[in-house]
Amino acid sequence: MVTARSVNQSDLCAHLPGASSLDAKKRRVERGCRDPQLTGPVFLAFLLALLPPGKLLLSMDRTTWERGELPLNLLVLGVVVHGYTVPLVWTALDHDGNSGPVRRIQLVSRLLKALPAGRWKGLVADREFIGGEWFRFLRRKGIKRAIRIRKNAVVDELRVDTWFGDLQVGEVRCLAERANVYGEVMQVVATRSPAGDLVAIATDFSVWDTCVLYRARWSVECTFASLKVRGFDVERTGITRPDRLERLFGLVVLAWISCLRVGVWLQAQVPVKVKAHGRAAMSLVRYGAERLCHALRWNLPE
Repeated sequence: MVTARSVNQSDLCAHLPGASSLDAKKRRVERGCRDPQLTGPVFLAFLLALLPPGKLLLSMDRTTWERGELPLNLLVLGVVVHGYTVPLVWTALDHDGNSGPVRRIQLVSRLLKALPAGRWKGLVADREFIGGEWFRFLRRKGIKRAIRIRKNAVVDELRVDTWFGDLQVGEVRCLAERANVYGEVMQVVATRSPAGDLVAIATDFSVWDTCVLYRARWSVECTFASLKVRGFDVERTGITRPDRLERLFGLVVLAWISCLRVGVWLQAQVPVKVKAHGRAAMSLVRYGAERLCHALRWNLPE
C-alpha cells in the first residue's frame, strides 16, 4: 500500500514481490481482506502501543464515499496527535447519512475497554453527534464533551441563534451560566467563523480550552483526506461487505500511521520547507511516505 499509494487490488498486485501470476497475486490480496484473524482488537492493540503517554483528546466523525450507487459509510473514533486524528476504532454503517446514538455508544464502549476514561482529555465532535441519550452516556462514563450544536438547537427555551445572533466574526461569547442542552447541564460557547457561520459548542471545558480543543477537531478531516485521494485512495476499493471493508480500513490505517511516524521522525531531523504563503511544502504523512516508499522500493537500510 505504501509503494502503490492505493488500496485498489490491481494496483497492489503490481507491487507484490515474487514471480507468480497477477491472478495469484490478486488472490493473495483478497485473502488478506478476508483473514478473520485481523479483528478490531488486533488493530487497536497495535495502535494503542504507538500513542504518547498522558491525557488524550479523542475525535469522532464519519467518512463516506460511493461505489457505483452503493454508499459506503464508516464511523471513526480516534486520538488527536501531530495535527491528525489517528483512527483507533471504526465501524461500517449499513446505511448512508448520519449515525445514530446506539452505534456511537457501541464504538465508544469498545474503546473504553482498552483505553479507560481516565486517559481521555475529552471528546470533540461536529454537530451531527448530538442528542440527549448520547450526551448522558458520555457524562456517565466521565468523558468531557466539546460538541458543536446546531444553530436551531434550543438552549434554556431559546434557540442558539437567538442567544448569539449578533456575534461578529472572530468574537467569542458564552452564556452567563450553564444551561440545559439536550437535557444536560452544560456551558455553551459560541463564535462566528470567517465565513460567517455561527459555531456554538456545548462543552464541559472552560471557554479558552473549548476554543483550543474544538479547533483540533479539524485534524480528523486531514486524516480522511490523506487516506483518500491525497494518500491511499481508499475510495478506489471494490470492497463493499462491511466486515471486509472494516478489515481493509484497518490495514490502510497501519500503512498510514507508518508514514506519519516516519514523517514525524524526519521532521525532527530536517524540517519540511515552508513556502512563501506560510504553509509547509508537504504534510507529515506525505513526507514520511516518500522516504518510506523509497526505502521499501530500493531495499535501503533504515
